Amino acid sequence: MTPNSRTGAGRRSLATLICGALAAGGLAAAGVTALEPEAASASSHREAPLISGSPQFDNTDLYAFVSPDKPDTTTIIANWIPFEEPAGGPNFFTFAEDAQYDLRVDRDGDAQEDLIFRYTFRTHTKNDKTFLYNTGPVESLDDPDLNITQTYDLELIKLRHLKAVSRTKVADDAPVAPSNVGKASMPDYDTLRKQAIHELAGGGRTFAGQADDPFFLDLRVFDLLYGGNLSEVGNDTLKGYNVNSIALQVPHSLITESDEQPVVGIWSTTQRKNAQGDFAQVSRLGNPLVNEVVNPLKDKDTFNASAPRDDAQFLENVTNPELPELIEAIYKIPAPDEPRDDLVDVFLKGVENLNRPPHVTPSEQLRLNTSVKPAAEPKRLGVLDGDTAGFPNGRRLTDDVIDAALQVVEGELVGAKNDLGDAVDANDKEFGKAFPYLANPTEGSRGPLAKGVDGGNDVRNQLGDALRPAGAEGTDNTALIAASAGAGAGGLLLIGVALLWWRRMRGRAY
Repeated sequence: MTPNSRTGAGRRSLATLICGALAAGGLAAAGVTALEPEAASASSHREAPLISGSPQFDNTDLYAFVSPDKPDTTTIIANWIPFEEPAGGPNFFTFAEDAQYDLRVDRDGDAQEDLIFRYTFRTHTKNDKTFLYNTGPVESLDDPDLNITQTYDLELIKLRHLKAVSRTKVADDAPVAPSNVGKASMPDYDTLRKQAIHELAGGGRTFAGQADDPFFLDLRVFDLLYGGNLSEVGNDTLKGYNVNSIALQVPHSLITESDEQPVVGIWSTTQRKNAQGDFAQVSRLGNPLVNEVVNPLKDKDTFNASAPRDDAQFLENVTNPELPELIEAIYKIPAPDEPRDDLVDVFLKGVENLNRPPHVTPSEQLRLNTSVKPAAEPKRLGVLDGDTAGFPNGRRLTDDVIDAALQVVEGELVGAKNDLGDAVDANDKEFGKAFPYLANPTEGSRGPLAKGVDGGNDVRNQLGDALRPAGAEGTDNTALIAASAGAGAGGLLLIGVALLWWRRMRGRAY
């Protein structure tokens, strides 16, 4: 646990925003019983028993913030597939085709979605006679050497009382940025990333593809809270891992109820097609760490399948949380008194006079006041440090939600001042200044080129020709052998593999 950069002014700002809400009274009994809609869980890397076995459907994190370079728009980012090993080929990381990936928006605080942005994906294979994800250096998303590609459709569904009243396809067959295989396969990955940004009518943008996992934290919290002696804090567990990301940037006016009511609630879900051909929700995410450390094992799968309007069933997990008791047992830091109405007020209703809708139904969502301008110098603790543009008013990529949430859980809002944290204060990669803001994924091949290979017109450039089906334009055996000259033993080995595949596809005996 390390000191943070919070100032006295930041503490006073927090008191102004939140303690006033507490003074006005905790969640009234009527409000508690009315607690409804879907409680989303963010930062959920393998957080529940069932979803941990289906990573393509596992939503790991959710972010929502006013776009720093386009402050009249909101950016929503949702991530899937935890712990993507960059070199995890030959079957690299794709979105599931039998899934609906949703971003859901509550415009009026009633814990029911009014808008759904639905992403559905298709996979395309150019040559199924090779094991390779790409058959040569990839220079563009339509490069013939990019063997496995994905595209997606984006549909905007408008609802009233949970019934769809309109459906509009806003993106059709948009390209997905591929997994970053390595420097030989994708020498200019940033160009591929930019080509995957799809412009929408009305000033919006969308992106889908691989990215560096933006969540930073020390996950060794599960070893009895950092081994029981705090000697292991400070390691970013997710450093070097990637995720599959969906990013959407839309004008505030599309998602807010009105200029007078600029607060929206956001959560993401995944629906998976079952044996009967119907879609069933299997993952849900809103505020960070809810299903990871707030809900006990008996509720985790139920939470992932539920909606904010049904959140009353999980209320006791918030008002009587387990984590403070564990911290007290191990580190002798007194747990705040229960019931924890301070947690209910902030995380289930929103901070009063900041991101609480006027007629809110308490539920677990990531709430964002879209009228709060981006901070010129964002502070990692957000509202706790006086930065009202940060968590829990939405969530920016740079927000240190572990430290902020831990301090609040340990009673920061009820007088138990503390500077608890995991000593991981920033992501290992710098985020971008423009949409989609995410850092590029770590590449699968991170080592130097083999001796004798200059990275230019070497043997790897011949693989695409060697693997083309019979009758396709390409090279013959003589050309392949000539291409190996000067390539060394490694080059000859690659040529041998290429020849084997070329002969197989030509139907020759070997």
